[in-house]
Amino acid sequence: MPERPQALFAMTARNVPYLFPPELLARLRACVDIDPALVAHDLTEPRLRETLARTEVLITGWGCPRLDAAALDAAPKLRAVLHAAGSVKGFTTPEVWRRGIAVSSAAAANALPVAEYTLAMILLTGKDVFALRDRLRARRAFPHGGIVPGVGNHGRRLGVVGASRVGRRLIELLRPHDLAVALTDPYVDAAEAARLGVTLLPLDELLRTCDVVTLHAPHTPETQHLIGARELALMPDGSVLVNTARGALVDHEALIGEVGTGRLGAVLDVTDPEPLPADSPLYDLPGAFVTPHLAGSQGNELSRLGRTVVEEAERLSSGSGLLHAVDEAELGHTA
Repeated sequence: MPERPQALFAMTARNVPYLFPPELLARLRACVDIDPALVAHDLTEPRLRETLARTEVLITGWGCPRLDAAALDAAPKLRAVLHAAGSVKGFTTPEVWRRGIAVSSAAAANALPVAEYTLAMILLTGKDVFALRDRLRARRAFPHGGIVPGVGNHGRRLGVVGASRVGRRLIELLRPHDLAVALTDPYVDAAEAARLGVTLLPLDELLRTCDVVTLHAPHTPETQHLIGARELALMPDGSVLVNTARGALVDHEALIGEVGTGRLGAVLDVTDPEPLPADSPLYDLPGAFVTPHLAGSQGNELSRLGRTVVEEAERLSSGSGLLHAVDEAELGHTA
């Protein structure tokens, strides 16, 4: 690939300065020829024809147009797609792989804030923070004279569903804490679980034995409603389900029933649909804590994604291999 290959942004335009603040943009422009004012929303637009004819690298992000045959025909020299976000499933097509175009993703960088959010929620629910906050607001007095029996994180049993990038990063973050961590994942064997420092369990046993269950599996036909009425019924009274993965992993009607009785708690950063309908009981149930899909990179965290892409672009321009290349064969069981 020649020095400073032609590149083009293909994403929601307003995200470009968040992903690539001035210092990062300068680094990017030092290794690729890119116009930050030219951002593609549709690769078949006439205004992009000349640029796309020369483009070798697409810098993509949220809002990237679908890379189907028509789009790729407009960019005959395209060699690499560097994605400044997580999953590439939403916009790549078999045509990308058939044409031998390299694809890289900042999914590893995006995993950190999701894992941080999840860790925070695990520790907060262990202290029953949300319910006790509401009780303090209502009573204006400490419950039980300041000592609250039945809460705490000492030895609490945590179940991780899915050894994804986020699941693995979470396991790393959990190590300093006094928690007993179990994992279920059909692609992890006992030896790998031992290396991760977790106990490998079948899903049903994990659900039966854990105080907090956190979901980090991809959404596939096999994982649609992975946690349904039967699975929720296995969870112990007072346990909590955390979902920062995909809303469709959980049967929300079944979850509403369990949370509505007060038997289970739930922390949901993702839902199905997203956002929830305005009349969803999950907004108001005391045992549910719903946030607006913010566990992933937000605000100043976006530049971490941009830095990952800049580093990949620098490797590409120097003739080095991509560090975060996406393997087509793994897309069937990853996010």
